[in-house]
Amino acid sequence: MKKLDYYVLDVFTDQRYKGNQLSVVYIENELTIEQYHDISREFGYSETSFVNYSTEQNVFKVRSFTPAKFEVAGAGHNLLGAVCLALLKKWDIFKNQGEQPWVLIKDTKIPLNITEENGLPYVAMKQRQAEVIRTVPIDMISEAVGLSIDDLTLNDWPINIVQTEVPHLMVPVKDLASLEKAISHKYLLKEISEKFGFEGCYLFTTKSSSEKYLAETRFFNPGMGIDEDPATGTAAGPLAGYLEMLGYIKKDQNFLILQGKYVEHPSTIRVKVVENGIWVSGSSTIVMEGQIYL
Repeated sequence: MKKLDYYVLDVFTDQRYKGNQLSVVYIENELTIEQYHDISREFGYSETSFVNYSTEQNVFKVRSFTPAKFEVAGAGHNLLGAVCLALLKKWDIFKNQGEQPWVLIKDTKIPLNITEENGLPYVAMKQRQAEVIRTVPIDMISEAVGLSIDDLTLNDWPINIVQTEVPHLMVPVKDLASLEKAISHKYLLKEISEKFGFEGCYLFTTKSSSEKYLAETRFFNPGMGIDEDPATGTAAGPLAGYLEMLGYIKKDQNFLILQGKYVEHPSTIRVKVVENGIWVSGSSTIVMEGQIYL
């Protein structure tokens, strides 16, 4: 009987039982696609990451799957948690790489910046520059998230699909009361996402509960089997890029985004827009570890 080591982490937090839950499985060799799907479904978290170190490529490799059998390719909590795990376990994953550490998520090279805060590794992942793909009609989104058109009016900003690695829909919401009462009508959201070509729906308001937060957010992605995600790095990066395009924030400054409050897993995502991309940062803590039997 073959055994694989696994770990469960809380990501985009420095506290256990907060943040976004992620299961990480260490593999020596690639599994079958059925095994990736079965293990991800067994854990049941929004994503499960499978990791190994390639001596041929001198790189730490990550593949991530949802319980709904989708492979995730973006640099979000799935990658951040995997890298934090390696650092917490003191795995030597950056040997022979030079000054700029990097990892592979599926086949995409992701540059990293590693620091330490409060005794935990703090990992910054570099995403590409944000790109606005297209606008989605407000009336369609209003119905899909259970809000009025008035609820979706914030500084006259349009509802746009924005992409760094993954296209997500940026949905401005006028205040926290409107953000809290939003509801994901899964069928409608899935239908709209397929029609317009985006993955998740990222509702945000800049009318935050604290001045320390740039925005408070919620993320629905029924097409990928995610009802509501506590932290979504692949959406936080595009949001920061979008707000910089709108002139709301400036480059080369750190900002915090709060997500997950309404599913009792508050997560803090740090973002910084730079000239040639967007840095998305956070930490993680290990809450469980054990073995899987294949």
